[in-house]
Amino acid sequence: MAKVISVTNQKGGVGKTTTAVNLAYYLAKFGKKTLLIDFDPQGNATSGLGIDKQDLQLTMADVAMETATLDQVVIPTAYNNFFLAPTTPVLANTEVQLAQADRRFSRLKNAIEASKVDYDVIVIDSPPSLSLLTVNGLVATNYVLLPVQAEFYALEGLGQLLETMKLVRKGMNPTLELLGVLPTMMDSRTTLSGQVHEEIKKHFPGKVFNAVIPRNIRLAEAPSHGLPIGAYDRFSKGARAYKAFTKEVISRVSIG
Repeated sequence: MAKVISVTNQKGGVGKTTTAVNLAYYLAKFGKKTLLIDFDPQGNATSGLGIDKQDLQLTMADVAMETATLDQVVIPTAYNNFFLAPTTPVLANTEVQLAQADRRFSRLKNAIEASKVDYDVIVIDSPPSLSLLTVNGLVATNYVLLPVQAEFYALEGLGQLLETMKLVRKGMNPTLELLGVLPTMMDSRTTLSGQVHEEIKKHFPGKVFNAVIPRNIRLAEAPSHGLPIGAYDRFSKGARAYKAFTKEVISRVSIG
């Protein structure tokens, strides 16, 4: 069975999609058959891999509405072992329709379980909100990966997410686990980044990854070229950080 990792933070702009895309890319580089599910209606993981949304016949909106299977939606990327289940903003409309639907919290879980393809890892890019789609991600996953930006308001609102995780664990997914917290957008030149890093470690003892993701212009540029950082500039600080982080993820969840 594939290990399922949901990259989640209800706060936007914390490097969530960047983390989902680059984790999936490096997992594939390390020989793990990897599926990235873009479950964020913004569809940034889809466009960040150079996919033209206009060309898509089927997307995760069809999977959520149960008019297509996950296997029908998945497309190969330009990289070995790396597959994508794409999305478009139509997924936002789907969420409204799902509000009254049967099994509305387990649509994603059911779709993953029905897949006939043997992936080693499935990475879910969840929306930056505590929405029905986010809860679907939590119900479908084994592990939550929490990217946290090294800035003053970093820990604000995380209590609500952890509370939601607790409810999901209690009611729908008893094996749900916090894989770890990834500090992102670290600026080693500022005292604040260091202070926030220490604060994060205090709040999540033993759960903070050793790798930290720096503020890096090459990381910011890569999505506009439709490339993961490892394909855009593999010697950049950002690429080295995501590679080290992915190695930590592999050892924490014993993949492959």
